[in-house]
Amino acid sequence: MKDAINNRNTSKKLTTHVKRLRQCRLCPQMYPPVVSGGAVVSKILLVGQAPGDKEPKLGRPFAWTAGKTLFGWFRAAGGISEDQFRAAIYMAAVCRCFPGKNPTGGDRVPSPLEILNCSIWLKRELNILQPDLVIPVGKLAIAQFIPLQKLDQIIGKKFVVNRAGHTFDLIPLPHPSGASPWHRQEPGKRLLKKALKLIVKHAAYNF
Repeated sequence: MKDAINNRNTSKKLTTHVKRLRQCRLCPQMYPPVVSGGAVVSKILLVGQAPGDKEPKLGRPFAWTAGKTLFGWFRAAGGISEDQFRAAIYMAAVCRCFPGKNPTGGDRVPSPLEILNCSIWLKRELNILQPDLVIPVGKLAIAQFIPLQKLDQIIGKKFVVNRAGHTFDLIPLPHPSGASPWHRQEPGKRLLKKALKLIVKHAAYNF
């Protein structure tokens, strides 16, 4: 009964949070709308970098090419479908709006101020959900939790992180972008499999 009441309270808080998040317009150089995966109550929090240009139109994070790769990893590692993943895991990001394109090509990297502005939402999500496992995807997301090193020193390992009095496990993943060959060649391929194995064996990952 106590767990059911706690879940209802968490769901109510998270629903209110997501409603406020969708209304955020703090960063004038960002392109709204805010991209959110919805108020999914979960003990697992996945943190991406920032939406691409397709995600705002499709209304969900990791909705295009990188998402197909990401969900393919989890399908191969643990037999979970994209729909199951989206329904069971809270999907956040360092920045929640599309940053726009670089004049030289590719998506613009969010500025330090934009990252700081958006950090209030991630901090609130950590507070509401009290996750047991956080999965940062890509260097920008990883750097929000631990000092950034070379990927081959981070991927395939589990870290214990404390934020605002709450302790959780952190298992980083490389970004599934087609622009990066790291996860398609060694040692990236081997370390990616190791990281995914750590995730699917984690107690919070109960599929």
